[in-house]
Amino acid sequence: MATLAVVLMSGVLVLGVATAHAQPPVTLGGGSGLVIDGEKLCTLTTIGTDNRGNLVGFTSAHCGGPGAVVAAEGAESAGVVGTMVAGNDSLDYAVIEFDPRKVTPVNTVNGFRIDGLGPDPAFGDVACKLGRSTGYSCGVTWGAGQEPGTIVNQVCGGPGDSGAPVTVNNLLVGMLHGAFSEDLPTCVLKFIPLHTPAVTMSFNTQLADITAKSRPGSGFVPVGSG
Repeated sequence: MATLAVVLMSGVLVLGVATAHAQPPVTLGGGSGLVIDGEKLCTLTTIGTDNRGNLVGFTSAHCGGPGAVVAAEGAESAGVVGTMVAGNDSLDYAVIEFDPRKVTPVNTVNGFRIDGLGPDPAFGDVACKLGRSTGYSCGVTWGAGQEPGTIVNQVCGGPGDSGAPVTVNNLLVGMLHGAFSEDLPTCVLKFIPLHTPAVTMSFNTQLADITAKSRPGSGFVPVGSG
């Protein structure tokens, strides 16, 4: 009986230690900061489920390619929470498959909300973005960019904002790709549009490519879509 009591007590102690060190899930949504391969900082475009039932998200392909591991900025102690599983360099998207045990997906980050997917914005539409570096900014849409699948918006961007969600009326329309010109400042005053426009990749164009190739992320539905 004494031996049995010791075994049971040992089991309780082991379980107690495991519980004490368990990491709570990290909260991620469009605009959250990501750490790729332990060093590169980028921004999560959006998070939700694909038609395979997997928890997936997106960011720019120039942040990393298939096999790159993803951690949440500010919660690096939680370790790897996702892995890049597909991408397209020309359309600059990377698909991330997240571990649902380690991530709590949300549609609102710092007041920036994504209610679903929207059509490509037209000239004059006001677009807004949330990046992990320069935060929130809005500006007018100028129209299509020079490269296929691109849109030019007067939003503010900087290093680390790659992949940042771009919305119109809280509907996701694109992800931040880069600056329109390297000869002008990218973000002098983010609430006053005295900076070069940003080039946005059309999220609809990216999803069409993903679906056509039956890649992870096909049939994507953002968390919180009405």
